[in-house]
Amino acid sequence: MGALVVLYFRGALHELTAVLDNLQAWKRELGDVIRGTCGGFLFGIPLLYTMEVWWIGAWIGPPRLLVALALTFVVVFLLNRTAGFRSTRDVRVEDALRDSIEAMALGAICTLLMLVLLREITPQTALGEALGKVVFESVPFTIGIALANLLLRTDSDESASQAPNQDNQSPGTQDALNGTLTDLGFTAIGAVFIAFNIAPTDEISMLAAATSPPWLLLIVLASLLISYGIVFEADFADQKKRARQQGLFQQPLSETVFSYLVSLAIAAAMLWFFDRLVFDDPWQVWLSHTLLLGLPATIGGAAGRLVV
Repeated sequence: MGALVVLYFRGALHELTAVLDNLQAWKRELGDVIRGTCGGFLFGIPLLYTMEVWWIGAWIGPPRLLVALALTFVVVFLLNRTAGFRSTRDVRVEDALRDSIEAMALGAICTLLMLVLLREITPQTALGEALGKVVFESVPFTIGIALANLLLRTDSDESASQAPNQDNQSPGTQDALNGTLTDLGFTAIGAVFIAFNIAPTDEISMLAAATSPPWLLLIVLASLLISYGIVFEADFADQKKRARQQGLFQQPLSETVFSYLVSLAIAAAMLWFFDRLVFDDPWQVWLSHTLLLGLPATIGGAAGRLVV
């Protein structure tokens, strides 16, 4: 009887260990997917606001779509051999091939969701036109996914040896106001960098004409989620350092909201600076245009805070 009980508990322990291993594997996979997706947004969002790419994707034929897919796959495969989006480096060809397929799928899904959110793909859009837009717009997204580890170094590989000295620092050694102002400044710089390239174009007005209030609410939600993911979930550069920063708005939720408001202010200022909005315009026009430009501006602001 005693032997049976021991065998039973051994079996249960073995199953529990297998379940925990599976959970860890899925957790790593989720972290890799989040990192790659955020890398795709960082690199792909400006092209989403380019009408010429929408038009090219709408009329391009299947042969050129296949060429675009093949060239993208080759580039992504080479990047996955040296960088990629996973916390571990690919050393085998089969791993790089698998990750390349996954990166292209992630890029296509992210692009499709963003084009639907921006109303560039609707139920009335022809299948060929939608496919062309997704393929062409997903190219920078997919390359951004494959570049995630190369240009946005993770801190997960940082040696534990450098942590003690930093961890021993008292939280009081960081001036809270300076930390907040630093975040504010880098958020503004990143937002200006992206918004300055999009604000003078006609794309914002075109998108605003096709967007209704419920879609604007979804754009606000997407802006906040992407910004939070890039800074606090993607495990990009110096994330541990960010966690040690002190500031008036250094909690993830409050920092995300505060940075979003800063990015919206930058977006509105850029639209006014380039005469895309004037003070006589109705507040609804100001709101819709600012929220639409606020999406890429927020992503730029999040990238700026990664530098801190």
